[in-house]
Amino acid sequence: MRFDHSSTSERCSSCHNGSEAVGKPATHIATTQECGACHSTNDFSGARFNHAGISSNCASCHNGTKATGKTATHIPTTAECSTCHSTTGWTPATFSHANVTGTCASCHNGTTANGKSATHIATNTNCQDCHTSAAWSPAKAVNHNDVIGTCSSCHNGTKAKGKTATHIPTTAECSTCHSTTGWTPANFSHANVTGTCASCHNGTTATGKSATHIATNTNCQDCHTSAAWSPAKAVNHADVIGTCSSCHNGTKASGKTASHIPTTAECGTCQTTTGRTPANFSHANVTGTCASCHNGTTATGKSATHITTNTNCQDCHTSAAWSPAKAVNHADVIGTCSSCHNGTKASGKTATHIPTTAECSTCHSTTGWTPANFSHANVTGTCASCHNGTTATGKSATHIATNTNCQDCHTTTAWSPARTVNHNDVIGTCSSCHNGSKASGKTATHIPTTAECSTCHSTAGWTPANFSHANVTGTCASCHNGTTATGKSATHIATNTNCQDCHTTTAWSPARTVNHNDVIGTCASCHNGSRAGGKPATHIPTTAECSDCHRTTGWTPANFSHANVTGSCASCHNGTTATGKNATHIATNTVCEDCHTSTAWSPARTVNHADVIGTCASCHNGTTAPGKPATHIRSSDQCDFCHVTTSWPSVRMDHSQALGTCSSCHNNVAAAGKPATHVPTTAECGTCHQTSAWTPATFSHSGVGTNCASCHNGTTATGKSPTHPGTTNVCSNCHTSTTNWLNYRISHSDVSGRCDSCHNGRIAEGKPRNDHPNTTQDCGACHSTRTWDN
Repeated sequence: MRFDHSSTSERCSSCHNGSEAVGKPATHIATTQECGACHSTNDFSGARFNHAGISSNCASCHNGTKATGKTATHIPTTAECSTCHSTTGWTPATFSHANVTGTCASCHNGTTANGKSATHIATNTNCQDCHTSAAWSPAKAVNHNDVIGTCSSCHNGTKAKGKTATHIPTTAECSTCHSTTGWTPANFSHANVTGTCASCHNGTTATGKSATHIATNTNCQDCHTSAAWSPAKAVNHADVIGTCSSCHNGTKASGKTASHIPTTAECGTCQTTTGRTPANFSHANVTGTCASCHNGTTATGKSATHITTNTNCQDCHTSAAWSPAKAVNHADVIGTCSSCHNGTKASGKTATHIPTTAECSTCHSTTGWTPANFSHANVTGTCASCHNGTTATGKSATHIATNTNCQDCHTTTAWSPARTVNHNDVIGTCSSCHNGSKASGKTATHIPTTAECSTCHSTAGWTPANFSHANVTGTCASCHNGTTATGKSATHIATNTNCQDCHTTTAWSPARTVNHNDVIGTCASCHNGSRAGGKPATHIPTTAECSDCHRTTGWTPANFSHANVTGSCASCHNGTTATGKNATHIATNTVCEDCHTSTAWSPARTVNHADVIGTCASCHNGTTAPGKPATHIRSSDQCDFCHVTTSWPSVRMDHSQALGTCSSCHNNVAAAGKPATHVPTTAECGTCHQTSAWTPATFSHSGVGTNCASCHNGTTATGKSPTHPGTTNVCSNCHTSTTNWLNYRISHSDVSGRCDSCHNGRIAEGKPRNDHPNTTQDCGACHSTRTWDN
C-alpha cells in the first residue's frame, strides 16, 4: 500500500521497530539517533549521514565493508580513526606517531611521507636512531660510526657545521686532527696547512708574537720551524724593526758588557750586524769625562807642553779633533796673561797695538780679545784727532750731513747710539737723512704717500703723527690690510668689494652702506649676532637659511615656511611668538603636530582622544565639537559610557541611564522598533525583553489581542501542526490557557473532515487493534461525538 507519513506525528521508531514496521537491520550502524536524522519518508535509501549519536567506534563501520576503511597506503597503526581524523572531515588529519607500527622508513620513504632530503647525511642507520617522533629537528643524536663518507661530505656548512671563519686554513680532512667523540682537543699537525704562519699565529686563531718578540715584519718561517718554535733557526737583522738596543738589552738578546765604554749611543753607531768588531768609534753619546779614558793609560793624556790647568779636557777640546782647541777657559789657566801671550805660546800684542806697558787684562778680557774695554781717560786732543778714518773710525759715508763736533752727539763711553741729535744742526730735508741709509726711513709697512715726513711727523717725536689721508696713494686695502694699518677684522662681512664702497675716510664706522649683492657666503655667516644682527631671542628656532624667508631689501615682511623649523609646534605657537591654542581649543597636553599639519591648521588631520583632557561633553557640547543631535537618546550618561573614540557609531548602550520608556527610543527612528512581524501588543518592550539581550524574551500574553491565529500562524509564532484536527475554530475555543497549550477542550461540532482523519491512533485514539470490527466505514457511521460507546 501507499502509506502517507505526512499525517504521522509519532517518532519513526515507534512504528519502525521490527514489529509494526521494518526496523533497523542487523547490519545497521549502531546509533542512538532517530531514523529521521538520516532518512526521509520519501526514500529510505540515499540517507544523509550524521555521525552524531554513533555509539560505536569508527572502525566498527569503517572496516572496508560497512563503510570505507583504511586504504592500502594508510600508515600502519593500531590507533582508532578518531585519534587523527574527525567526523566533519577526513582531511586534514591531526597526526600522532603514537600506536604507529613499523619503522620510520616504512612511512618516511618519500612516497607515504617525507623521506630523507637530498642534503641528508649519507647513512644506513634507522631514522629513530637520530630523530624523535616529537620533533624531526634538531636530531637527538648522531652516531658518526654509521655515517658514510668523509667528515667534510657532511661538515661543509650545508648539511652540518663546517669550518668556522677562524678555522686554520688547511686542505687536510677533519679527521686528521679531530675525532667523532669530541671536536676538541684536536691532534694538530702543520702538514697540509695553507697560508703563512701569521695567518694563524696572529694572537687570535693561535698564539702570535709575544710581547717580548723581536719587532719585525718578516715571516715567521724565516726564523722559526713548524717542528720547534724555539730556538730560532736564524735571525736576519735586515728585517728587524727598531734599534739594536730594543733587542740587545740583556733580556731579548745579549747587551753591553761590563767593560764597554759608557755611552748612550745606539749599538749601530759603532758596530754592524755582520760583526761586533772592529767597531767604528764615535765620541757621540759617550758618558763620563774625557779623563776617565784619556788618562795616559786607556787613551792618550795631556802632553808635557800643555797649558797649566786643572780644567777638564772637554772644556777646551772636542771629540772630533784634539787640536786646535775649540776654546780656552782662561778662568782655569794658572799664571798671568803674558806668561802665555808672549808671541810664543800664544799670540801677543800686534805691531799696530796702542803702545802701553799695561797688562793685557787692563783692556782685554779672557772671554774675547775684542772688543776691548777701552778707556778714553787721559787721552789728549779732540775726537777727530784719532777718529779721522785712519787711526780710528771716522764719519762714515752715511753719516748725517752736519758741521757739528763729534762730542756734540757722541760720548766716549759709546759711539752708538748717539746720545742726542740736534735736528737744528742737520743740513737738508727729513728724507735726505731718513731714507733708510743714513737714518731709518719709511718702513716697508709705511703708508704709501708722496708727502714729506714733516707733513705728519715732528723732530720732537716720530709718534704720535698727525695723519691725513690727503696725498695717500693706492686703494684703502693697500694700507688697510691688517699689516700696514688695521684691516678687515675677523668678524668683518665676507666680501670682495672695496673698502670705500661701504666706508669713508672720515669715519670707518658706521658703514655708510652695505650692498648685499657683494657679500660672500650665506646670510647666517654674517647675521650671527657677532658680525651683524642675528636671530633675536624670540626668533622661531629653525635650521633654515635667512634667505629662505627674508630678503636683502627688507627683513620684513618674511615669506614663512615651516620647513626646517626645529623644536615642537608649541615652542613657537605659545601665544607670544606665534598664535597658540585659542580659548575654545580642546583641552589636551598633546603636541600640535599630533593633530595639525604645517600646511593647514584647520581642519585637523586627526584627533587622538587618548590625549584629550576632561570628559567627552567638555568638547562634544555643540560648540567646541559636535554634541548630541536632536534625535539622540535621552540619557544622563557621559558619552564614553556608550561610545568609543575610535568609532562613534560603534555603541555600547547603557540602558541603565536611559531616560523614558523603551518605546521612546525603540520607535524605528531613534533606535530599532518592533519589526513588522512582531506580536501585536500594547505592552511596553520591557514587559517581555531585557536591556541586556533582546532575546530570549519572557513572553506574556497580557496586552495581546484575543485572535490567537493572528500570531500563531506558523510565521509569527507556532501555528497548527500538520497533525492538528481540521477545524475553522479559533484557538481560544479549545485552548483555554495561554500558559498551558495542552490544556484544551474539543468541540467536535467545529471539526471538519472524517473522524478517522484524527482518530487514527496517532492524532487521537483510533480503532483498537484486537476487538474492533474490521470495517471501511468512518467512525461516525457507528459512533456519536457525544458518547463513543452508544
